[in-house]
Amino acid sequence: MLSFTGCTYGLTEAESEELRIMRENTNHWKVKKINSTEQRVGGFCPLTPKEMGIFLESLGYPPITTIYIASGEIYGGEARLSELKSRFPNIISKEALATAEELEPFANHGSQTAALDYIISIESNVFVPSHSGNMARAVEGHRRFLGHRRTINPDRKGLVELFDKLESGKLKLGSSFSRLVQEMHKNRQGAPRKRYGPLPGIKGRARLRTEESFYENPFPECICRSKKAF
Repeated sequence: MLSFTGCTYGLTEAESEELRIMRENTNHWKVKKINSTEQRVGGFCPLTPKEMGIFLESLGYPPITTIYIASGEIYGGEARLSELKSRFPNIISKEALATAEELEPFANHGSQTAALDYIISIESNVFVPSHSGNMARAVEGHRRFLGHRRTINPDRKGLVELFDKLESGKLKLGSSFSRLVQEMHKNRQGAPRKRYGPLPGIKGRARLRTEESFYENPFPECICRSKKAF
């Protein structure tokens, strides 16, 4: 994912180069030259483990919160994940929940392994995607279909501005920073809303690309409701 999006923030030069080569060598990825800084500032990069830790902490989640990592191997391994674990030590994954024997039938079947993460994401108390990829959008839509289960969709563009101010010393972690994060996300927690339509003035197939995905938000067409409920 990092290679595809061209996001290298927080990585070493060697890691960035490894991702660039991977992108160059993947023929079906059409875009090869990507400005990582522009991607991050535009909100198109996944939040790093450190950023996710700060984000969740600012939302008010206590350190005892159990967090399931719904993904494959984290790029950078335990060293990078430790930046999240320092704030939330109760980090688990499918490898921690299931035995090697139980997971063995799923080996070499990436889609089936992803399905395990999908099921747990659907059933979790809260779902917080670090990046708005296809799976994250599908999970969000599925959770809406099941009764608008709490799904916190990070405003990555807005958060990057706050994180950069933290790094430069213009802001400090604390109650004031938490209030900024909470205010930014008070309307991004999975409450019922109609799917966003296409941008005005756009016609043809391009019109479809500006419309919010049905799989991300099936409301109102595929969610039964009463006038009283909404």
